[in-house]
Amino acid sequence: MSPTSSATPAKPRKAPGHTPKSDVPADERAALDADIDRLEAGAKVWVALTLDQRARLLGRVRDAVGVVAQEWADAATVSKGLTPGHPLSGEEWLGGPYAVIGLLDALRETLEALAKGRSPLDGVTLDEAPGGRLRAHTFPLNGTEKFLLSGFTGEVWFEPGVSAIEATRAAGLAQLTPTSSGGVGLVLGAGNVTSIPVADVLYELFAHNRVALLKVNPTQDALVPVFERALAPLIEPGFVRIVRGGAATGAYLTSHPRFAHVHITGSAVTFDAIVWGTGTDAARESGTPKLQVPITAELGGVSPIIVVPGRWSAADLKYQAEHVATMRLVNAGHNCIAGQVVIVSSDWPQRADFLRELHAAYAAAPQRPVWYPRSEERLEAAASAYPDAVWSADRTRAIVAAGDGDDEVETVEYFAPILGVVEVGGTGQEFLDSAVAHANDRLTGTLGANVIIDPATEEALGEGFERAIADLCYGDVAINTWTAFNFLTARLTWGGFPGATLADVSSGIGVVHNALLLDRVERSVARGPFRPFPRSVGKGVFTILPTPPWFVSSRTGAEVSAGLTRYLVDGKLPGLVKTLTKAMQA
Repeated sequence: MSPTSSATPAKPRKAPGHTPKSDVPADERAALDADIDRLEAGAKVWVALTLDQRARLLGRVRDAVGVVAQEWADAATVSKGLTPGHPLSGEEWLGGPYAVIGLLDALRETLEALAKGRSPLDGVTLDEAPGGRLRAHTFPLNGTEKFLLSGFTGEVWFEPGVSAIEATRAAGLAQLTPTSSGGVGLVLGAGNVTSIPVADVLYELFAHNRVALLKVNPTQDALVPVFERALAPLIEPGFVRIVRGGAATGAYLTSHPRFAHVHITGSAVTFDAIVWGTGTDAARESGTPKLQVPITAELGGVSPIIVVPGRWSAADLKYQAEHVATMRLVNAGHNCIAGQVVIVSSDWPQRADFLRELHAAYAAAPQRPVWYPRSEERLEAAASAYPDAVWSADRTRAIVAAGDGDDEVETVEYFAPILGVVEVGGTGQEFLDSAVAHANDRLTGTLGANVIIDPATEEALGEGFERAIADLCYGDVAINTWTAFNFLTARLTWGGFPGATLADVSSGIGVVHNALLLDRVERSVARGPFRPFPRSVGKGVFTILPTPPWFVSSRTGAEVSAGLTRYLVDGKLPGLVKTLTKAMQA
């Protein structure tokens, strides 16, 4: 489904006055219906706003986010079993207010361009990607991005056949027709990363001209007061409503006749329950979904980490082992973007050295609660499936070796700190092509893939490397960085590879973030430096970043992440200098 395919509201399934059957108490149903009433009124106001007014409104939301940023990070940290200011709390700064402020700024620039009659793609470098695809180089686009994240770049690849003229004209999505209402949408918020519910609501408003009711996941109930203050400029005029509730509330809302669209961040199991029903009421065999309005979704999957063999120094081996451990252990592994399967070459002379460093980095990472609901069950399932697993951190994380058959670690998204290792034969292009085929054919989902390759090997492979990247059927690809970078970068898109259907949803339908509001997107590709500063000097892609603050091995990650967020909020250079000094101590 393309990003715009759900912009037109579907007709209600029942008369507007009908109330769906529910186990939700009558007073709660009445309150929810009143929220929908307010949103229907707000939808009429929303389409009356000019693009300039919407841009200024985003500025007010930005100010509100800045005011609550500290409380936001603290509440998120506590909700995950840590104390405010914990060394791992940097994750909550980056995955919370930092990400939202970046999205707000980028959306505002898009609206300001459209208001002046320009395309959001004006000034963005466009060129050709493998397979005749159009590619937009959307990161970095300003001096701050170039400086703070030097060495990192990002590209949006369009579907084959999209021309530069078509992409430029379509950029803006529903903001090209701001007076056409998308109706009222329902957003079922994620339970793991706190920026996701807010970002999803913003995408409903600006990509689809759709006001939204956000039902937060119960794991984020403590964040509701923060969300309400951060989004107050959107809540007051009736553009957004936020509600709590469990499964019964979600069922009531997804069956409500007055929503034009549903968006969910969650699991394929939940998606299928919404679309097809459950138990004896399931409609899958009939082929007629119970949900009769459009739905978009981001649903995760089993993400590969392809380690391309090369000649690495001891420092390279250690650094990239910490990189891989980070991909799995951030947020205790409760991420749809967590790397789950490492694909290494059985013919790599340094394979044993790398795996030894990986085991050491995985065990040495700071211990933390495995907090997401039912995580203990997932750990027990892994222990049963892999009796030879190597456990660490009081048996709260494990590395397992996958076999030759249909391995559970390749087909089940654990959403917990279980990391699989798969060996594929060959070196150079032979290995890379085999690893890409393995990821495409054997791993569940299409959300994100990671590739680690040293500069000399990448140069030697040349066009063959770029062709292999094009062959990866994933909506987000990260080269020498983690797909979390794609997620945090507002002008990149986030979502599964195109082609999913209601019957086979894979990693989801549609994209989010996408602050340039681009249509017919196939994937986003991020690229980072193989080596950190100072080893990056004269050795491939240069960066001023030492160990990135999101690494679980970063000693100053919390202070640096908080400082970068505060710099986005207030723009004060003395604070930035202090933050960069801390970054050098990582």
